[in-house]
Amino acid sequence: MRRRPRSYKVKWSKVNPEDPLENLIVISNGQYHKNYDKLKGRVRLRRSHRLDASLIITNLTLEDEGRYKCELVNGLEDQSLTLSLQLEGVVFPYQSKEGRYRFNYIQAHQVCEEQDGRLATFSQLYQAWTDGLDWCNAGWLLDGSVHYPVIVTREPCGGNLPPGIRSYGPKDKLKDKYDAFCFTSALKGYVHFVQGPMTFQEASAACRARKAEIAKVGQLYAAWKFFGLDHCDGGWLSDGSVRFPITDPRERCGGLPDPGVRSFGFPKKEERVFGVYCYAAT
Repeated sequence: MRRRPRSYKVKWSKVNPEDPLENLIVISNGQYHKNYDKLKGRVRLRRSHRLDASLIITNLTLEDEGRYKCELVNGLEDQSLTLSLQLEGVVFPYQSKEGRYRFNYIQAHQVCEEQDGRLATFSQLYQAWTDGLDWCNAGWLLDGSVHYPVIVTREPCGGNLPPGIRSYGPKDKLKDKYDAFCFTSALKGYVHFVQGPMTFQEASAACRARKAEIAKVGQLYAAWKFFGLDHCDGGWLSDGSVRFPITDPRERCGGLPDPGVRSFGFPKKEERVFGVYCYAAT
């Protein structure tokens, strides 16, 4: 008959296939524990009973998503298991204001972070495709690969190939340039529209006057995805683009049959014809 150990050591780490080094999070011997890594201050062991080694992470960020390994060491029979943490979110394609295919991998990684997101994983892009994302332009993913999702087959998007996730194969992260597929999750604040018309600078001032800031692209997508933000009027965003979110498609709101975030591109910032989407933290 197997007996439960009187005591054991617990070690939690985050698994990164591209990083051979062990990314320790917390180690405990049952009485004392030590936290490591950038999760320090946001993790603890639940300890609802003597043998409980559950990991609790507070104030989740996009970077917390991934695989976690728990190791139990009692001196005789060591045990381990690996769990995946997946955040509910939305994938959005992002293109430079200079036009199509202007980002190498490092630049794509940066622009996603600037827009309140991060580069999407392949599984996140696949989920977005199953949810209806159809996009001809190829974009970088987190693992350095380049793909694009196609639902309606057409000549510019791979011809008569069946629907699916198209792959561009291995690419040079520094030399090759594409768009980006970014991933963002639920907001900690809220997005609201302020009626124009106003220039980009006037839009910035309008948000500040309301103790807010111009919303980022990822924040607008999150508000559309998780809070059902639906507004026909185009509004400035922090990157200088003008967009508007539609959850209830109708003829006077772009005429497209599917929900989504519509874009006017990157107008001149001096043009005084748009409102603004502001983001306020809660």
